[in-house]
Amino acid sequence: MTKKIPIKGDVVDDLTGSFYEYFSMPHVSPGKIERALAEDDDEDVELSVASNGGDVFAASEIYTLIRNYPGKVTVNIEGLAASAASVIAMAGDTIRMSPTSQLMIHKAWSGMQGNAEDMNHEASVLQSIDDSISNAYRQKTGLPDEKIQQLMSNETWMNAQDAVDKGFADEIMFIDEKQPVALNSISEIPSKQAINKFMNLISKMNNKPESQPKEEQSDDLLNQKLAILKQK
Repeated sequence: MTKKIPIKGDVVDDLTGSFYEYFSMPHVSPGKIERALAEDDDEDVELSVASNGGDVFAASEIYTLIRNYPGKVTVNIEGLAASAASVIAMAGDTIRMSPTSQLMIHKAWSGMQGNAEDMNHEASVLQSIDDSISNAYRQKTGLPDEKIQQLMSNETWMNAQDAVDKGFADEIMFIDEKQPVALNSISEIPSKQAINKFMNLISKMNNKPESQPKEEQSDDLLNQKLAILKQK
C-alpha cells in the first residue's frame, strides 16, 4: 500500500504552521510531514507537490525527513514546485512531473535593514544558504556546483521535459506514444510509436497464411522493418 502525502501551499516552520492550521490555510511544515511519515513507516510514499515555496530552513528539515525515510518515496510534481518546494522535491527516489507542471529554482533572498556592515554580513549568509540549497540539486542532477549556481542566479523555470533533460526529474507523467521519449543516452532509442508498430507487425507476420512463399514473406518483413526504422 502506498501512503500519499500532499506538499501543497506555503512551506512554513511549525510555529507558523499552527497559525495556518487555525485558519485552515493550505501549508506544509516539518512537524506535519514528520507525523505523516511516522504512520506505518515501512510503506512506500507518494508526495503530491504543488507549492510556491516558502521558508528555506523548514524546507531543509522536510528534505532531511524524507531522505531519512526507510520506504521508497515517489514525488509527483502536479503544478508548480518553486523555490523551497523544489528543494523538498529533490528528496524523492523518483521524481515525476506532470506534462503541464513547472519546476523553478533561484537564489535565496531576504528582507533586510541595517548599515553597510549588516548588508555585507547578510550577503555572506545568503551565499551560504545558496550553497546549502545547491547541494540538494547537485545530489539529484550530478551537475557541477558552478552550473547549478548559475541556474539559480538566472531564476530558472523548467517545464517537464527541461527538468528531465537537466536531471532534476526522472520522468514525465502520462507519457504516451505521441509524446517524446525522455532519454539519458548518447544513442538513439526508437519512439513508442515505432515500438507499437513493430509489435503489430510481428503479430501480423505470425498470423500470415502459409500459402504465401517464404521468400516473399521475408522481403515483406524486411521492407516493413525499414519503414519503421525510418520513422523512429
